[in-house]
Amino acid sequence: MLKQHLQFKLSQKLSPQQIQLMKLIQLPTQAFEQRLKQELEENPALESGKEDLDNTNDEFEDLYDNESDSETIAAEDINIDDYLSDDEVPDYRTQANNYSSDDDEKSVPYAAGTTFNQYLLNQLNTVYLNDDEWAIAEFLVGSVDESGYIRRPITDILDDLAFTQNVYTDEETIKRVLSIVQSLDPPGVAARSLEECLIIQLERKELTPIIELAISILKKSFDQFTKKHYKKLIQKHNVTEEELKEAISEIEKLNPKPGGSYSGNNRIIEHVVPDFSIRIVEGELELSLNGRNAPELHVSKEYSNMLKGYKESKDKSKSQKDTVLFIKQKLDAAKWFIDAIRQRQQTLYITMNAIMQYQKEYFLTGDERNLRPMILKDIADQINMDVSTVSRVANSKYVDTPYGTKLIKDYFSESMKNEQGEDVSTKEIKKILETVIAEEEKRKPLTDDKLAAILKEKGYPIARRTVAKYREQLGIPVARLRKQI
Repeated sequence: MLKQHLQFKLSQKLSPQQIQLMKLIQLPTQAFEQRLKQELEENPALESGKEDLDNTNDEFEDLYDNESDSETIAAEDINIDDYLSDDEVPDYRTQANNYSSDDDEKSVPYAAGTTFNQYLLNQLNTVYLNDDEWAIAEFLVGSVDESGYIRRPITDILDDLAFTQNVYTDEETIKRVLSIVQSLDPPGVAARSLEECLIIQLERKELTPIIELAISILKKSFDQFTKKHYKKLIQKHNVTEEELKEAISEIEKLNPKPGGSYSGNNRIIEHVVPDFSIRIVEGELELSLNGRNAPELHVSKEYSNMLKGYKESKDKSKSQKDTVLFIKQKLDAAKWFIDAIRQRQQTLYITMNAIMQYQKEYFLTGDERNLRPMILKDIADQINMDVSTVSRVANSKYVDTPYGTKLIKDYFSESMKNEQGEDVSTKEIKKILETVIAEEEKRKPLTDDKLAAILKEKGYPIARRTVAKYREQLGIPVARLRKQI
C-alpha cells in the first residue's frame, strides 16, 4: 500500500547583517576597538567623534522645501532624501547614562622585549666558542621550548645538525656544548627533564649539607621523592625527619619552568581590559559598560553634501549616477554599522545586567558560596534572547568587580540538590571542598572517600568519584601527593 506524507520543514537562515552583528557581540573590548578602527578606515562615509550640527536642521529643511519632481535614477530607485533627511541631523552618539565614562579605566600595554631564545643567544656572545660549537649552541638554544626545556634526544639533535646545519659532530661534543647552554640564565634552562632542571638549579647554589642532601635525593631517589615516600627517603639517605624536611623545602623553592619566568619570551602577554564594571553604591549594585564600547559615530556630512549636490544639479550624467550608487552603498554600510553597534551595546548591557541581578547576593558579598546555579538558558529566558547570544557575551567578556576581574562564564555552573532538596551550585560545593582540603592535617591528608563523607555531613551527598572530579578540576592532587612531613 502506497503512503503519501506531507512534511513541513521550517528553516531559518541568518542574513549577512545578522551574522556580522553576532560577530560584533562576541568581540571583547580590545578586539572591538580594532574592528571599529578597520570599519572607519574602509568606509569614508562613517566618521567618529562629535560633529557641529547646529546649522544642519535649517539646511535640510530648505532642501526639502525646494524638492521638486527631479529626475531620479530609475534603475536603482534611489531616494536621495532618505540619505539627506534623518541621518545627518543626529550625531549617532551612542553614549547613554548606563555607560561608564571610564575615567578610572584600566589599560595595561602589551609587554615588549627580546624573545627568550634571543635572550639566551645574547648571553652566548660572552662565551668563547669555535664555529662548530657556536652552530651547535645556536641549534640547542633554538630547541629550547617556552618552558625552558630541550625535550629532544641527543641522537635526534645529532642527526638534525648533520642534515639541516651541515655540522658533523658526536654526542660527547653536543653534551659538552649543552652544559655550556645550561650554564646560562635563568638557572635550569635547557634541561632535558624536570629532575635535571632542579639539579642544575641546586648546583648553582652554595653547597651546604642540606643542598647536597637535596641533590642526592633528586639523583638517587627522584621517583620516591615525587611520590612522597618520606619514610623510605629517611631510611635510604640515613637522615633525620628534620633534615629531610629542610632538603625538601629547598627543592620546593626551585622553578620547575625556568622559561616561564622570563617576561620577554615568545608569548605576548595580553592584559585583560574589562568589558563591564560592577560597583556597590549605598548597598546597591551599579553596572556600567566600558566607555570604549560606546563610541561616538555619525554619517559623514561631506558624503551627504555630495548627494545634495547631485539632487540640485540639472544635468545628471552617467558618471554622476555611478558616483551616487557608490555613495548609497557606503551610506547604507555606515547606517547599518552604527545601528549594529547600538544593538551590540544593548545586548551586552541587558545580558550582564540579568546576570548581575541573578547573582545579586554573590556580587554584594563576594562569597562564592552565594553563587546560585545558573546556566545559559536561565539568562536567555529572562532577557528573551537566544542561548547562543548569551554564550557569546559570557565566553569572551570580563567584568571588573570589587573582588577582582573575572571572566563572565565563570559565574555559570550546573546544580545539584542538597539533603533539603534545594538546588545548590557546583561552584559552592567546590568552594567548600577547597576549604576542607586547605584546613586538613597535612601529615595525614584526607582521601576522596573521607572528603565525600565530610561533604555529606555538611549536607551535600555526592559520590566519591564526583569528589575526585571536582578535586581534579580545582587542580588539587590526590591525598598522597598532598602529604607533608
